[in-house]
Amino acid sequence: MSEDRFQQLQHIIPAVSRETAGSLMAFESLFRKWSAAINLASPSTLSEIWGRHILDSAQIFPLAPQAQKWLDLGSGGGFPGVVLAILLKDRAGSAIDLVESNGKKAAFLRTAIAQAGAPGRVHAERIEAMRERIGTPEIITARALAPLHTLFGLAEPWLTSGAVALFQKGRDYRREIDESHDDWAFDLVEHPSAVGKESVILEISNLRRSGHSGRISR
Repeated sequence: MSEDRFQQLQHIIPAVSRETAGSLMAFESLFRKWSAAINLASPSTLSEIWGRHILDSAQIFPLAPQAQKWLDLGSGGGFPGVVLAILLKDRAGSAIDLVESNGKKAAFLRTAIAQAGAPGRVHAERIEAMRERIGTPEIITARALAPLHTLFGLAEPWLTSGAVALFQKGRDYRREIDESHDDWAFDLVEHPSAVGKESVILEISNLRRSGHSGRISR
């Protein structure tokens, strides 16, 4: 095990075990192997998988320390869904649903979940098809899936039923927030990223359709 990588992970999640860190490193190796055959991430980022993708995904976990029921939309190559599933192994009774419509990517996700023995379920379906099949989670995640306004439309059934979103966004996040206020109102907390200087994690709750802006905390 790389001691440097373990310490980097500990900086984000102080109580993380070496076993969990090892599972995340094994996931990284599997990701690299599959990436040679299918497009799981931009080729330009493959040299930075640990920091740019795995640690970036892991930083979501401490923001919901009690949550047990999670839902990851558009899971793609497993960020953050598989990373969260591995971390949830240490949280008894927890599970995450991963929704990914691409069949090849869904196959990779199932392989990764099985290899890690993680509490995750993969659904090779469109998000819209899962609205009545997945009960309301406590936390909804999405990374590099769609603009905020579109994410609200996709996650509306769950977010308006009490779920909280933790959406990762990059440098244009303020513009996305402003554009979303045309049709949505919501309560918002902005969490600065521990990995990317221009990135944030948007904690969104109390979503409703409205032309009025919600309360913003920083």
